[in-house]
Amino acid sequence: MKKNQAPGALLGVAAGDAVGVPFEFRTRLELSRYPAAGMSGFGSHMQLPGTWSDDSSLTFCLAESLLNGYDLRDMAGRFVQWKNDAYWAARNEVFDIGITTSHAIKRLENILKTGGTDELQKLKNQGTETENGNGALMRILPMLWYIKGKDAVEQFELVREVSALTHRHIRSAMACMIYLKMAEFLLTGRDKAACYSDTREAVLELWKQPAFGLAEQMHFNRIIQNDISLLDKDQIKSGGYVLDSLEAAFWCFLRQDNFEKTVLTAVNLGFDTDTTAAIAGGMAGIYYGKEGIPADWLSALARLEDITALAEKLDAAYPD
Repeated sequence: MKKNQAPGALLGVAAGDAVGVPFEFRTRLELSRYPAAGMSGFGSHMQLPGTWSDDSSLTFCLAESLLNGYDLRDMAGRFVQWKNDAYWAARNEVFDIGITTSHAIKRLENILKTGGTDELQKLKNQGTETENGNGALMRILPMLWYIKGKDAVEQFELVREVSALTHRHIRSAMACMIYLKMAEFLLTGRDKAACYSDTREAVLELWKQPAFGLAEQMHFNRIIQNDISLLDKDQIKSGGYVLDSLEAAFWCFLRQDNFEKTVLTAVNLGFDTDTTAAIAGGMAGIYYGKEGIPADWLSALARLEDITALAEKLDAAYPD
């Protein structure tokens, strides 16, 4: 396993997120005419350059919680603290939160007041198909450090619990699992195409377990049963649906050869630009390392020292 990869991962998420924030909701046609070309500001949310969104905030809340081990109540509490008090916000403001995530965090707040950890664990069995936005996928990457090296069935059960804190449907959990499995293979330092091949094989093996039926497996046909990188750009969607975000992020990462091009390709797909770029940026950050992120992007990044310190603590908490 490659060592000390958390800085690349967490900074990759934040850098991708921040590059995407000014362009959120713009169409692909608009961006084809006036494409994103680097770190900028204002735009859709009128934020300063280097400002990241809820994608990174919730990622950092999860990473910080995992420094003390696996504790669903602690994770939930930090998510609530972010929503209510702008904890781990880029600039002391919560300016972008999805409807499903907002309702889910309110539910977490109520559970924390009246229930125990068992109530949080039960969430994974309560979801409907409406809870398949990308709000769990965008924040899940720190779980890699806790689950790496574990049996895949155990990994999935843990990922499913953490995904369900905001998105309770099993499809969202499987999207998170695929992303984390790819990230786990990327830690080996091997070529990204080989890691993707191994990811597909590992997921297909996991699907031999009865917990994930054929009806759900069909939704992942383009990314697991086939090679998503072979599709044309016009076949890739980039909205808020979890599968669209997963496919788009993998497509960008697999087809580009450096961090900058990966993120800019993700942003220029349009629509949910910050989340697509944050997910792709997490993979690219592991693969290319912190040193692969453009220096001017890092220098502009809000709370750079805080993110770096958090990442170093995460690596230290989960040594190989």
